[in-house]
Amino acid sequence: MKEILLCKYGEIVLKGANRRYFEDMLAKELRYRAASFGNFTVRYAQSTVYVEPQDDFADLDGMFEAARRLFGIAGVVRAAVAEKNMESILATAKTYLPDFLRGKKTFKVEAKRSDKTFPLDSPAICQEAGGALLSICPWLRVDVHHPDATVRVEVRETAAYVHAGQFKGAGGLPVGTNGKGLLLLSGGIDSPVAGWMMAKRGVKLEALYFESIPYTSEQARQKVLDLAGLVARWSGSMQVNVVSLTEIQELLVKNCDEEYFTLLLRRYMMAIANKVAEMRGCEALITGESLGQVASQTMQALNVTNDMAAYPVFRPCIGMDKEEIVQIARMIDTFETSILPFEDCCTVFTPRHPKTRPVLSKVVEQEQKLPFDELCEKALSTLQTFYIRAKF
Repeated sequence: MKEILLCKYGEIVLKGANRRYFEDMLAKELRYRAASFGNFTVRYAQSTVYVEPQDDFADLDGMFEAARRLFGIAGVVRAAVAEKNMESILATAKTYLPDFLRGKKTFKVEAKRSDKTFPLDSPAICQEAGGALLSICPWLRVDVHHPDATVRVEVRETAAYVHAGQFKGAGGLPVGTNGKGLLLLSGGIDSPVAGWMMAKRGVKLEALYFESIPYTSEQARQKVLDLAGLVARWSGSMQVNVVSLTEIQELLVKNCDEEYFTLLLRRYMMAIANKVAEMRGCEALITGESLGQVASQTMQALNVTNDMAAYPVFRPCIGMDKEEIVQIARMIDTFETSILPFEDCCTVFTPRHPKTRPVLSKVVEQEQKLPFDELCEKALSTLQTFYIRAKF
């Protein structure tokens, strides 16, 4: 019996004249992912992408999970293929569905007849299929309101498909349909979630990590690269740029008032991020900041940081509390890596009493104690780039 994946559209169905562009991007990404699991064909029609294995060696289980993590897909169905006649549909249902229905007490059948030339209408298809299943699954009874399982028969343009329900997909829009953004990726919980959220809105990700060796470790860098790999399972492969802030932090400690350390450091980060974004063709910066979570994320402190931004700064976590962010981190499987005990540069030289309501002019006054542009250029000279290949 032949199985196939039916990947149902999400927001793409709302697109107008440029819908074809979104469909092409979605199919392209599915083909890229399918290459990791064997020989598949990928085509789209009627708001669905068909992912069809071409031989017995194709890993449909792996492809199913990879498709569920693809932005732009609202739901994924694993279905058996039948010929477009009731004899074939009923035979397929009786062979394919009992294993899915075992352990269930109630069920119902839904039918979708996209091909209106099919001789039976949807209610008749439901009645025929339901009767066939009851004949071989005597433990079942029909419940059309609150069934334990819903069986679906879809009669489409070239074949009929029988399955036992749709699994939730990632939703959102295909990655790359809304430009490219530079994610300021730390080793914490928030920034991987922020990257995932913007990738869900169709943004292609590139990342920037700031380190402070010897105050931060090689393990801290590897932790961030691992986090990038986990996000890449959803967003696709990405590059991670690593820049050293060691000299800047040491000079801030020696020359500036302690209460301004974090604010000044974040302004350096933003300025360097501007340069990296320009070099890498990014159109926005992405951070994991949440309003009021720490001293550098008050409204006044964010304004001080924003003053250095040459690009739009997307903060998708800005209105979320920590528990909401943690829930997403657990769902996308980054949480356990994020809490590994390796410090990042933001935890180095942390002031005892940081400014929470800074005045920009006072911050700039502190900043002028050091050659700002020169230090940014020196930091950029340390840039290293790592390519993170998505492991679906």
